[in-house]
Amino acid sequence: MLGKLVPHERIIPLKTAQMARQQQWKLHTFFAAVTAVIALWAWWRPAYSVAPAPQDSRPNVIFILTDDMGFSDIGCFGGQFVPTPNIDRLAGNGRKFMQYYSAAPICSPSRAGLITGMYPGRWNFTTFLHTKKHNREAEQADFLDPSAPSIARFFKNAGYATGHFGKWHLGGGRDVKNAPGFEQYGFDEHASTYESPDPDPLITATNWIWSDKDSIKRWDRTKYFVDKTLDFLSRHKDQPCFVNLWPDDMHTPWVPGKDPEHTGKYPLNREEEAAFKLVLKEYDLQMGRLLDGLKKLGIEKNTIIIFTSDNGPLPSFKGSRAAGLRGTKLSLYEGGTRMPFIISWPGHIPAGTVDTSSVITGVDMVPSLAQLCSVSLPGNYPGDGTDKSAVLLGKPASRDQDIFWEYGRNDIAFKYPAGRNKSPHLAVRSGAWKLLMNSDGTDVQLFNIIKDRNETTNVANSEPAIVAKLKSRLLKWRASLPAFRGDDTPDSHHTN
Repeated sequence: MLGKLVPHERIIPLKTAQMARQQQWKLHTFFAAVTAVIALWAWWRPAYSVAPAPQDSRPNVIFILTDDMGFSDIGCFGGQFVPTPNIDRLAGNGRKFMQYYSAAPICSPSRAGLITGMYPGRWNFTTFLHTKKHNREAEQADFLDPSAPSIARFFKNAGYATGHFGKWHLGGGRDVKNAPGFEQYGFDEHASTYESPDPDPLITATNWIWSDKDSIKRWDRTKYFVDKTLDFLSRHKDQPCFVNLWPDDMHTPWVPGKDPEHTGKYPLNREEEAAFKLVLKEYDLQMGRLLDGLKKLGIEKNTIIIFTSDNGPLPSFKGSRAAGLRGTKLSLYEGGTRMPFIISWPGHIPAGTVDTSSVITGVDMVPSLAQLCSVSLPGNYPGDGTDKSAVLLGKPASRDQDIFWEYGRNDIAFKYPAGRNKSPHLAVRSGAWKLLMNSDGTDVQLFNIIKDRNETTNVANSEPAIVAKLKSRLLKWRASLPAFRGDDTPDSHHTN
C-alpha cells in the first residue's frame, strides 16, 4: 500500500537481486531432479515390510481458466446475455471476489503468471506466443523455460496427481517445434490444443487452432476437457489431484453447435453476439456436468474449485461484457485485467458470499493454493505473489503489496484496442490508487479505483506526490525485468 516499503525497494539493486534469485532457482531445480532419481531408486528397492500409507485427505484442486471471459459475462457477476445457472451455482456454493486481477491483459503472459507465481516479464512473456519472428519482435521467449517454477511441479512433488486439460499457449504450435513437453512442468497427464507442445489429434486435425475436420468439434471441446478431467479424477481417487481445466471455446471464433431452442437465424458471423450467447450457454452446461460429475464421484466436498478468466473480453460489445469497465483484452485498464473470480470449497469457504474489498491477483495463486493444500514451497522460490489463503477462506484483508503490469513494448508485435480503451503500457495498483504510464514517462494517468473503477477521471495533475511515488516504483519494477537478448539459448531471457 502507498507509504509502506514494498519488496521492490531493497538496498540490493533489484535487477541484480532478481537475477541471482533466478540463477539460484535454476540450480535448485537441477539438484531436485537428481534427488528425485535417488528417491525413485530407493522406492524401487525391495523392503522386508511396508506399512499401509495413511489416506491423504488433502483437497483436490480444479483451476478453471476461461479464455477471454469478460467481468460480467456470467449471471452472478451481472451478465444478462444468457442464464448461467451452473456457474451461478458454483458461486452459490462458494465466494465471489470483485477485485481479482489477471497477471496480464492477454493469454500467454497471464497463464505464465498463474503457473509460476511470478510476473510474466520475469520469464520474458510480453504478449501471446506466435511465430518465432513475432516472438523476437515482441521481445519474448518462444516457450516457458522448463526450469521456471511450476505450480504443477510443486503439487506433484508433494504427492498430488497432476493434469492439464485445455489450452496451454505457453509454448508450441506454428513454427515453434522445440517447446518442452508437459511432463517437464510437472504434469502427469494432458490433453491440449494446437498451441501446445503436444496437440491432441482429436481436436487438431489440421495445422491450426481448429478445423471443421476435427473429430471433436469446436462446440464440444469443453465437454471433452470436462470428460478428461472427471476421468482423471476417477482414476486417482486414492490421492489428491491438481487439475488445470483451461477451455478455449469462449475465445473467438465462436462456433456453436445446433441448439434446438434457438429460434432465430442461425449465427453465421463467428464474432457476433448471437454466436457468443450460444457458446456461453453450452459452456455453462458443461460446468454443470463438471459439478454433477464431482458429486457422483463423491469428492465434491473435498475439492477446491477456482473459476476465473485469463484476460478481458474481445469483442466487448461496447463494454457490456465488462460491466462498463474501461478497456478490453489488450488493455491495462480495468476491463482488460479485472476478472470474475469464484472459489468453492464446501465446509471451508463460506457459501454464497462476496468479497468486495480484498485485492488479489493471479501471481498470488501459487503461494495461496500451496498453503490451502499443505504443499511446501522451496525456501528459495522467487515468487512475486503473496499468500492470500486466509482471504480466500473468507477473511477480507487489505493488500500491502503493489501489483504491476506491462503490455505493449512497441507498435510492431503488439495489437491494441481502439480509442479510449488503448492504455499506456505500464501500470501499478497500490491501495486505492492505480497509475498508468509509458516507460519513457509519458501519458501519466492516475485513478482512484475505489471511487472511480471505470477510470473516467484522471487526477494525476491534482495528486503530484502520489504520482511521483508510484511512478518511481513502477519504473524501478520495469527496470528489474530481465532484458531479452533475442537468441535461442535457454538462458537468453535471464541475462542482462
